[in-house]
Amino acid sequence: MAARLLRSMAPCASMALLQCSRSHKSARPLLALIPPATLGTCRSKKTWPKTFPEEELRKQLSPMQYHVTQQKGTESAFTGKYTDNKEEGTYHCVVCGAPLFTSDKKFDSGSGWPSFFDLINKDSVTLTDDFSYGMHRVETTCSQCGAHLGHLFDDGPRPTKKRYCINSASLNFQAKNSASEEVEASGGAGQSPPSSCFCLGVFSVDPSHCGKMSIHISHPTFAGGLIDRRSDQS
Repeated sequence: MAARLLRSMAPCASMALLQCSRSHKSARPLLALIPPATLGTCRSKKTWPKTFPEEELRKQLSPMQYHVTQQKGTESAFTGKYTDNKEEGTYHCVVCGAPLFTSDKKFDSGSGWPSFFDLINKDSVTLTDDFSYGMHRVETTCSQCGAHLGHLFDDGPRPTKKRYCINSASLNFQAKNSASEEVEASGGAGQSPPSSCFCLGVFSVDPSHCGKMSIHISHPTFAGGLIDRRSDQS
């Protein structure tokens, strides 16, 4: 009786195994449709080379800059100040001042956000998988401080065919024809620069003063604002 019962159940078991096998095989193409960001690096806020106290970030960044860089927000299309910027120069991280993109790699994508087809160097931006909003995208963050910049897409122009879609609020632009000279503030990895000079120091010398040299020193905050300090030295 038991043997007869087992023989009657065998076809059902075989059918169940076959159906399970087919389901497993059909799931593989779906997984293949989600390519990993192979160049991405998993980091936490504490492991970036440059970190800043929360209170300093909220003080120095505008609400939109903070929302984009610290909360992974997105500014509205066609509202950013660098979307249509055609000046020659370099785009820096608004938080830490690290150089990210150059104007010769910028192009008009029609998306409403500043778009670049390449980086200033291969290590300037970190890529990570982003599965928010039920979709897969590749997030771009500053490799120095972890500030959210935007996303990377594979629909850009040659030669890279990449489109770095970046929020203007995450950038600070330094024009090529500026008379200022950029100097990087001192400060070890994992430490914020002095509060009077968060990222870049800009200075110029005015020789027009007879008998003395006038030095103009500007200390940009990481929001791009300048704190002017002037001193006359004999």
